[in-house]
Amino acid sequence: VLRTLSTSDDVEDRETEKGRLEEAYEKCDRDLDELIVQHYTELTTAIRTYQSITERITNSRNKIKQVKENLLSCKMLLHCKRDELRKLWIEGIEHKHVLNLLDEIENIKQVPQKLEQCMASKHYLNATDMLVSAVDSLEGPLLQVEGLSDLRLELHSKKMNMHLVLIDELHRHLYIKSTNRVGQRNKEKGRISSLVKDASSVPLMDVTNLSTPRKFLETSQFSTPGSSSMRETGLLEIKEDMELDPEENSTVFMGILIKGLAKLKKIPETVKAIQDRLEQELKQIVKRSTTQVADNGYQRGENLSQENQPR
Repeated sequence: VLRTLSTSDDVEDRETEKGRLEEAYEKCDRDLDELIVQHYTELTTAIRTYQSITERITNSRNKIKQVKENLLSCKMLLHCKRDELRKLWIEGIEHKHVLNLLDEIENIKQVPQKLEQCMASKHYLNATDMLVSAVDSLEGPLLQVEGLSDLRLELHSKKMNMHLVLIDELHRHLYIKSTNRVGQRNKEKGRISSLVKDASSVPLMDVTNLSTPRKFLETSQFSTPGSSSMRETGLLEIKEDMELDPEENSTVFMGILIKGLAKLKKIPETVKAIQDRLEQELKQIVKRSTTQVADNGYQRGENLSQENQPR
C-alpha cells in the first residue's frame, strides 16, 4: 500500500488509490462479518475449545512443575533416609557382633567346669579343643574385655600345664598298660600250670601276638604296612567318642593323646620327655616283670609242694 501511494505522481492519484483501498477494506469487513454470522457457532466452539486447551496446557505445566518440586523433595528425603538406614544397618551389625561376643563370653565362662568334667572322664581331645579355642578367643577378639582377665590367666595356665597331664597319660599307656596285658596273660598261664602236675609241660608265654604301639603303627586299621602317608591320615582321622570309655582301646587312646599334644604344639616337649624318661621307665618295666615272675614262680612252687604232700 505504501509503495503504491508513494509511486503516485500527484495527490489525485493517491486519493483515488486510497479510496479504492478503503472500498476493498470495507468489502473485506463486510465479507468477514457475513462469514462470522454464517460460522458463528463453529467460531464460538473453536474459541472455547482453544481456551480449554490453553487452560489444560497451563494446568499441566503447573502440575509438572509441582511434580518436579516433589521429586526433588523426595530425592532429598531419600538421601536422608538412606543415611539413616545405613546408620541403622551398621548399628544392627554392631549389636549382632556384641550379642555373639556375649554368647562367646558366656560359653567361655563355662569352660573351666566343662574342662574339669572332660579331664575327670579322660576325654582329653575334647578338653584340648575346648581349651585351645577358649584361649585363642580370650587372646584374640576378647582381649580388651577386662572382666575376663582372671579367667584368661587361669585358662592360659591350664594350657601351659595341660601337656604334662597328657604326657603322663601317654607314659602310663606306653609302659604300664601295655605290660599289664603281658602280666594278665602270665597270670592266666600260671592258673593253667597249677592244674597241670608236670610244670615242665607248660609252654612258654608267647608275646608275639600281643598288640603293641609299634605293631599298631605297622598293621593298624588306620594304615597299611610301610605306608607313612596312611599313618598320618590315620592319626588325623582319630576321633573321640564321648559315650565310650576313652581307655578301652589303649592304642587309639594314645593316638588321641598325641593329637591333643599336637593341638597344644607340645610335640617337641613330648619327644624330649619320652627320651628323658625312657631308661627309667624301661627299668621299672624290668623291675615289675621281675617281681611278677618271682611271685608266679613262688606260687607255682607252693602249689607243687602242696601236691606232693598227702594232706
